[in-house]
Amino acid sequence: YLLPSMVFQNIFFNAFAKLAPSLAPIFTGLLLFVAALSAFNAWRKGQLFNNQKDIETIRKLNWREFEVLVGEAYRRKGYNVIETGGSGADGGIDLVLKRGGEKLLVQCKHWKMENVGVKIVRELYGVVIAEKATGGVVISSGKFTQEAIDFAKGKPLELLNGTQLLILITEVNKAQLQTIKDLNEKICPMCSAKMVLRTAKKGQNAGEKFWGCSAFPKCKTTQPYNG
Repeated sequence: YLLPSMVFQNIFFNAFAKLAPSLAPIFTGLLLFVAALSAFNAWRKGQLFNNQKDIETIRKLNWREFEVLVGEAYRRKGYNVIETGGSGADGGIDLVLKRGGEKLLVQCKHWKMENVGVKIVRELYGVVIAEKATGGVVISSGKFTQEAIDFAKGKPLELLNGTQLLILITEVNKAQLQTIKDLNEKICPMCSAKMVLRTAKKGQNAGEKFWGCSAFPKCKTTQPYNG
């Protein structure tokens, strides 16, 4: 809506500026659609992650859902997760994880019964070197052969089997619950110390609970308890 008031030297830009108000609702609609789609996608990934209770629920996922689960786990650990997509059930780098100066290449192998062999691990290592990545991660819902485990030793590679993936998911959930708990703790508005729940021992409010500053008597701030 502001573009028509601007003057451009380019004839094309001037023509576009005059049409901008009529095009604004279309662009707004597209942006709202993309935002809604993004929000739904984030909710879907969150639900998939939260529904994993044990190794059996993980093994019931298809290969694409398995990749989404792994990506969501690392996203909640603070990584920027890039889903490469289109790799199919068997090949290629499935996820690129970035955090600070760290760059990890992830390959997901949703094999329920078979062991992941050294060939897969060796190929990932080659890509890690070629891409100059910080390291690589192979994640499987099954297990790894001893040869694969031995090859990964001493290299910037991490191998996570199904049990270890479940542990990762559990640890991420615990960390998030602790973060929520910390955010919900009351903070003193005067000195930023924690508020603690106390009970009045005398006066007209004797027996009633209230929030008092943990820095008392240095800080005597109180707040009503509405529990």
